[in-house]
This record gives sequence, C-alpha cells and structure tokens, in this order.
Amino acid sequence: MNYTFFLLLLTLVHSTSSSLAPTDRTALKSIRDSLTDMPGSAFFSTWDFTTPDPCSTFSGLTCTSLGRVSVLSLGPNLSGSLSPSISNLTHLTQLVLYPGLVTGPLPPRFDTLPLLRLISLTRNRLTGPIPNSFSSLSYLHTLDLSYNQLSGSLPPFLTTLPRLKVIVLASNRFSDNVKPVSSPLFHLDLKMNQISGQLPPSFPITLRYLSLSGNSISGTITPLQPLTDLTFIDLSMNQFTGAIPQSLFGSTTSSIFLQRNNFTSINATSSLLPQGSVVDLSHNSISGELPPSLAGAESLFLNNNRFTGDIPEEYITSLINGTIKTLFLQHNYLTRFPWNSGFELPDSVSLCLSYNCMDTDPVVGLSTCPIEVAPLLSRPAIQCSRFYNHSSTG
Repeated sequence: MNYTFFLLLLTLVHSTSSSLAPTDRTALKSIRDSLTDMPGSAFFSTWDFTTPDPCSTFSGLTCTSLGRVSVLSLGPNLSGSLSPSISNLTHLTQLVLYPGLVTGPLPPRFDTLPLLRLISLTRNRLTGPIPNSFSSLSYLHTLDLSYNQLSGSLPPFLTTLPRLKVIVLASNRFSDNVKPVSSPLFHLDLKMNQISGQLPPSFPITLRYLSLSGNSISGTITPLQPLTDLTFIDLSMNQFTGAIPQSLFGSTTSSIFLQRNNFTSINATSSLLPQGSVVDLSHNSISGELPPSLAGAESLFLNNNRFTGDIPEEYITSLINGTIKTLFLQHNYLTRFPWNSGFELPDSVSLCLSYNCMDTDPVVGLSTCPIEVAPLLSRPAIQCSRFYNHSSTG
C-alpha cells in the first residue's frame, strides 16, 4: 500500500514538474498567433493549447524539468512574423526557424534570454538590423541568420561575444566594413552582402573557415597571414589587391578561392597542399612565373592572369600521375609547355592552355577548355611581343 502511494506521488510530481509554465504558455500562444502553416505544412497541427502537457506533445518544443521552454524549433514552411513574445521564454538555449516565408524584423529583446547558445533563423525573409540586445548573449555559441533580407551595419559587439564560435550571415544586405574580431571564432561566413572597406587588423588564430565572397572589400589581405590553420577560405569577387601570402597555402587548407579580385603577386614557394585541394586564383592580375609548389592541388585554376615563362615540370608530372585532375592556364602569357609526345594524358584530366604565347597541341591544350573559352590556340604574336617588351623595359 505504501509502495503504491509512493508511485502515485512520483507520477504527480513528474506531471507537475513537466507541465508548461504559465508565462511560457502565454508566450507560445502569441508565437502561434503570429505564424501560419504554408500550404502542405502541418507543423502547428500538434499545437493544441487544451492539452495538459504541451512539453510532450508540441512539435519543436523541449522543456526543462521545471516546465520552462529550453528549445524552440519552428517550421519548416511557415509564414507570418516572429512574435516579440519570444523574449519571454527566458530559459531558451536554442532558437531555430527553418526555411519558409517568415517576414519582418527580429524580436527586439534578446537581453532577456541569457542562456541562448544557438540562434538559427535561416532562409526566410527577415528584414531590418540585428538588435543591440544581442550584445548581452554572453553564452551564444552559434549565430546563423543566413539567406534573409537583413540590413544595416555589422554590429561591432557581434564579433566580441566571449563564447561565439560560429557566425553565418551569408546572403543578406549587411553593409559597412568587417569589424575587429575578438570572439574565439572558428567559422565566419559573410558572403554575398554589401560589405565594403578593408579587413580589420587581425582575426582570431582559431579561425578554420572564412568566407567573404561577393562583397566589395578592398585593400590587402595581410591580416590573414597568421591564420595558418585555415581549412577553407573564399575571398572571391571582391576588390582585394597586393600579394597573396604564403601562409594561405598551408598543409590544412583544402579550399582556396581568391578568384575575381585584383591580386598582383603570389608567395607560394613551399606550399604543402593537402590531397584533393582546390585552388582558384583565376581572373586576377597576378604576374611572374607559375609557382611549382601549387602542382600538389587536385584542381588548379590560374587562368586569366599575367603569368609568364615556362610551365614548370612539376605540373607535367602531376598531370601524368593524376594528382592534378583540373588545370586551367588559359589567358596568360606562358611561353612553353614541356610536353613530350610520348606522354599520355589520363582521361580524368581537364587541361586548358589556350590563348598563351606558345604553340599548343590542340588535342592536349584545348579539348577540355570551358565552353566560354574562345577556340584560339595562341595569343596574337603582337600581343606577346608588346607584353614582354613592356615587362623588360618596365
């Protein structure tokens, strides 16, 4: 009898402790009222507020033992807006909004959510700036607001949060410049915004992933020299100038995308690229001879630059043994391709040598060029003569 009473008491305590707190129930009602399932979506079908225990029945909801909402995951395929009542869920550690058509601003009050570690509100149509109240999120680890229509300057406090490791703000309308970074970031993605100005003087050496592509950032990339542990870097489609530092071609960097800038030189005398690496330095103004050390890349795009001289023997060796699977050198001023007629190019290799200052076997040098490349084996001799004469007198 006593044992039965004890079990009943345990059941009563459990149901009481896991029932939703009144303040959180009210907040969830406001959140529900501001959002709608899109056609074909049934996310809110389980959100029945007459149920005694929403914590165990509502989709996307996780609660603490005290009945406070700790995880809120909304969607996918919702429309409407985000209710300011989210700020009343004061025990939230994770806030997620999956892809949909949610519009309007971010809730203004995040200072009431001190336990937040993850904010992921991606691929919707959110607008406006990042609220200043984000500055109080001292436990925030991951912030992903990518693929929205957010705007305004990048707030300076964002890159100073003490525990922030991941920032993804890609494909928005943020402007101004990249602010100094003191957070211990290992992932920073700001691609496809309207960011201008120059890089801040330094980045955390913890950084492993950096994407700034598709902006209007200018100046040199000297501040990136200490980042010897990068695995991925994409600075493509900006206005960077000057030299590409040796440190970017480290043994950990498997993806290097620096195409469509205004770089003029490259320091890669002793790179140790990892197996399978991709290096794209195309569409710049890089001059000088081809760095032999880049022959370790699997895909190497050096086309549309101002490279001169002979193609290094190391490139030929890598082509024959299959280390390099894609080598694009078209639209430069290269003078010799040391290819022996007895060599055989593997079927898996794509090689393009067109529009240089050398005679090229059309079978070897043109057969795998991109379709947009003009079918010209060599530059007109007058172009090559003028270029080399100017270089020697300059």
